[in-house]
Amino acid sequence: MSKRLCRTRIFGVVLLIAGLSLMSGCTTNGQTSSMGRRETPNNEYQIGAILWTQSSAEYRALAYQSFSLARLRLDQAEHFNSRAHPRAVIVDFDETVLDNSRFQAELVLRGIPYSAQLWNEWCDRAEAGAVPGAVDLLKYASGRGVHVFYITNRRESEKRGTIANLQKLGFPEVSEKSVMVRQQGSNASKESRRQEVRSRYRVLLLIGDNLNDFNDDFTGKSVAARKAKVDMERTEFGVHYILIPNPMYGDWENAVNENKTNLTEDERQRLRLAAMKGVTVQPGP
Repeated sequence: MSKRLCRTRIFGVVLLIAGLSLMSGCTTNGQTSSMGRRETPNNEYQIGAILWTQSSAEYRALAYQSFSLARLRLDQAEHFNSRAHPRAVIVDFDETVLDNSRFQAELVLRGIPYSAQLWNEWCDRAEAGAVPGAVDLLKYASGRGVHVFYITNRRESEKRGTIANLQKLGFPEVSEKSVMVRQQGSNASKESRRQEVRSRYRVLLLIGDNLNDFNDDFTGKSVAARKAKVDMERTEFGVHYILIPNPMYGDWENAVNENKTNLTEDERQRLRLAAMKGVTVQPGP
């Protein structure tokens, strides 16, 4: 075989290998295929929300403002200074006292979907930061004899990392009893755990980033129905309910998705666009 022919065949093999590699890369980059790979998550729409949470001074200001209002309401609460009545504050966990925006950002940066395994690993690492103002407010309450209960829908398997994270950041009254996780086989409602606390304590405040952190009136409802329910309960907000801003995720997003599960990315995108209200420009004559 001549050297020229040999070089020609080698060059052809190299091109074939390169082509196969390129095809392989195209089918493994998160795309749906006949082998059952997941479709690429559309995380782009979350970038603004994550950037706002991580980068804006306005987010910090709103968090401080919310916890300052919570302190004011505690000072004004009946029985706040009475040791004769066992008193408590109930707080949600994620995006209420702990900032998980780094986890959300990692999903976007890596182009991967949320999974229970990834979330479990994040919880075990105990690396979430504190929402600005949260530690100070809860220390203030605890220092005046008001017990703190952390009611979260994190699972039992995530409880050890959760407790470690809270303790590392200096949150008060963190224990097996005060951190109330979602039990195996139970639904997402927190009402039974709230009632358990109410059976022993006078609850002065509920603090959360999701309307379901206050009661179940907002569960499974449409966008319009959730807004109407807020209007009905408007006297509670800023008085007994303190809401922490969280534009990254929550039941508001479930409402936009019409509370449907197992939607494709295209279906989710269609529902997001349909929920947006813009200015319709009428065609000219």
